[in-house]
Amino acid sequence: MTPITEVAGRRLSLSNLEKVLYPATGFTKGEVLHYYATVADVLLPHLRDRPVSFLRYPDGPDGQVFFTKNVPAGTPGWVRTAEVPRTEGPARMVLVQDLPSLMWAANLVTEFHTPQWTIGTPGVADRIVFDLDPGAPATVVECCEVALWLRERLGADGIEAYAKPSGSKGLHLLASVTPTPSDQVSDYAKELAVEAEKALPRLVVHRMTKSLRPGKVFVDWSQNAARKTTATPYTLRARAEPTVSAPVTWDEVEECRRPAELVFRAPDVTARVTELGDLMAPLLDPARARSLP
Repeated sequence: MTPITEVAGRRLSLSNLEKVLYPATGFTKGEVLHYYATVADVLLPHLRDRPVSFLRYPDGPDGQVFFTKNVPAGTPGWVRTAEVPRTEGPARMVLVQDLPSLMWAANLVTEFHTPQWTIGTPGVADRIVFDLDPGAPATVVECCEVALWLRERLGADGIEAYAKPSGSKGLHLLASVTPTPSDQVSDYAKELAVEAEKALPRLVVHRMTKSLRPGKVFVDWSQNAARKTTATPYTLRARAEPTVSAPVTWDEVEECRRPAELVFRAPDVTARVTELGDLMAPLLDPARARSLP
């Protein structure tokens, strides 16, 4: 019998709580739900008003993994949805606005991916993102070196950046910007990626071409496009272990010498949130946003 749980006045059916989703560690679906309930206060502000693309892995990362962008069948009527413009025509997507919606979505077993704009102004970004993706044998250690260069370069334009491991191999940099059309943000991000390649030719490539990437860090500026999404801060990832895309301090970035130093699993993150709060909270403050040059 599927347990019925009440969350903030909403009744939820939570299924298969004993199912092991991460065989490498024995981490269960019940523990996934507990993780999301524990970090809800820091995760929800980063989800709010942003249409969510779900990267689902209901049988764990070794099973089928697939994106769901449209509102899933069976979505409760109290989960907020919104019409989102797309090149192929408008579609309805989910907005995860509150704890019951978060727990309903977590029960689907999913990563959370969001765009750099909010539903009130589609295609007008309030964030800029750089996805630093290492090509073997490069690792997140090399990503940190590139991130420090980008932090300084953004700072020269008055823009304050924040970092988080992707929860996979790389590193994400995010910063708050005053509302700006996504194509303009993409152009600016590309300019900085090209500058980074010129400044750090041994380390950086700004093009996706696979033959250019071994041993280098691909500075993916293209995720600023209005149609693209990035793993939301605090989302679990569909990896062998329950790793999280968790914000880090710049001291941690500067001091990283081994990839393992920036690997955070769900239990690590709940402890970090208790100790540090939300290291990306400044992204949520409109007063901290800066105009692009």
